[in-house]
Amino acid sequence: MIKHIVMWKMVDPAEATRFKELLDTCKGIVPGMREFEVAVRAEGFEANHDVALYSVFDDAAALQSYIVHPHHKEVVATSPARASRSVFDYQT
Repeated sequence: MIKHIVMWKMVDPAEATRFKELLDTCKGIVPGMREFEVAVRAEGFEANHDVALYSVFDDAAALQSYIVHPHHKEVVATSPARASRSVFDYQT
């Protein structure tokens, strides 16, 4: 299994919820996607980013299918401005 974690800092943190809603439309778009959860920074908790994605794929091929999927690319292209992005992929 491949775990794919991505975190973003938004240019305007008020856009985090809209970004989450866009990312949520990617859930289940490819075979081999096992888990897909998007979270927005919660008040009162420590966070260096505004939005986080935790997803699990059967293998690297399923992850790659997600990355190049036309819907995923459209979401990335139409999302609110992000100041930074951090990614951590690992195999279990």
